[in-house]
Amino acid sequence: MSNPKTLKVLYGMGLLLATSIAFPAYIKSSFLEDFVDLKWIGIFFIGVAFLALITINFFPYYIKKFSNYRLAIIILLIHMAAILLLITTHSAFGIFILFVIIETTAYLMLINMDVFVERFTANPTTGRIRTVYFTFINLGWLLSPLAVGYLVGEENYRLIYLIALSFLAVMLIIMLANRKSLEDHLQYEHRRSWETLKNILNNSNLRGIFGIAFLLELFYAVAVIYVPIYLHQTIGFDWKTIGIIFTFMLLPFVFLEIPAGKLADKYAGEKKILNVGFLILIVSVTLFFLTKSINPLLWGVILFTSRCGAALVESMRESYFFKIVDVKEIDYINFFRNVSPLAYLTASGLGILILKFFPVQILFFFLALILLSGFYFTGSLKKIVIKRKRGKSR
Repeated sequence: MSNPKTLKVLYGMGLLLATSIAFPAYIKSSFLEDFVDLKWIGIFFIGVAFLALITINFFPYYIKKFSNYRLAIIILLIHMAAILLLITTHSAFGIFILFVIIETTAYLMLINMDVFVERFTANPTTGRIRTVYFTFINLGWLLSPLAVGYLVGEENYRLIYLIALSFLAVMLIIMLANRKSLEDHLQYEHRRSWETLKNILNNSNLRGIFGIAFLLELFYAVAVIYVPIYLHQTIGFDWKTIGIIFTFMLLPFVFLEIPAGKLADKYAGEKKILNVGFLILIVSVTLFFLTKSINPLLWGVILFTSRCGAALVESMRESYFFKIVDVKEIDYINFFRNVSPLAYLTASGLGILILKFFPVQILFFFLALILLSGFYFTGSLKKIVIKRKRGKSR
């Protein structure tokens, strides 16, 4: 059931977590270039994807065993310790190990947050609450690029990780201060991974929304790993210019998602909004490939438009999924977040293969073609009917 006070705490935690993840997000590839050649950066993200896929697979078992709250504290402490070590390490192998741990525990913390938020969400308000939560997360992403553009200076990437660590410290304090309301004693359902996967494949709604989630995460993976490098090295923008562009680019996530969530709750309009979002996204990614201009204003508009599409898809992905899945069905939530490392694994593999023979913009062309399948997955979804009196939907 909804709990406004606890939800506000969770919104604040989401903001802090997102800011800590977003601060180094767009400089990760450039940071790693200090240790390996550009074409091998994908190896780091492949390592993350493999470890994340393995650990997320076992995560429901440990949530059930330790509780979501206690496990969230443990994962947060591991994440913070790994960042601290990353700042002081200069070995390429050490950087690889710590980078993989940091990125994997970030995935796990986002799952912890999903479970927290879903506990305090009533089904008829799922669209609004999930999009408010994601708006706070996106505020963290919005505030970060501009700040990082000025703080990174002469490529001082370690400072960015240090600042990210400070946000996590505040989050830890809030979690400890709100232990009474956040502690959970639910009997989480837990199935074997193969059984969960079989249920997903046999359910058109779950299969469709998982396909949509994968496509969106594939776009994010390419955008995070390769777009900053392309703008910095190929187009020639400095980090301050990129910071301004990325801040403008992320505005749709703040302004579009809550209205979209309210429309979805009121009219059950997820499918129509998803189709509009995919259309915008595909056109924008095609422009990534076609545009050769060095005008930062033009690139700002193109990237802004792409995030309009992504924001619509993201908000409807969250709204639809959490209307058909309950908080106790932790295996489905777990698999849902497993889509992100799977997408990074795919994007990294494509990147390594394509960059060996072609320039990076060819990757954007292939991405646009893959995103076309979004219309198929959206068409497979069934309209959700909310039974408000009983608070159920199936």
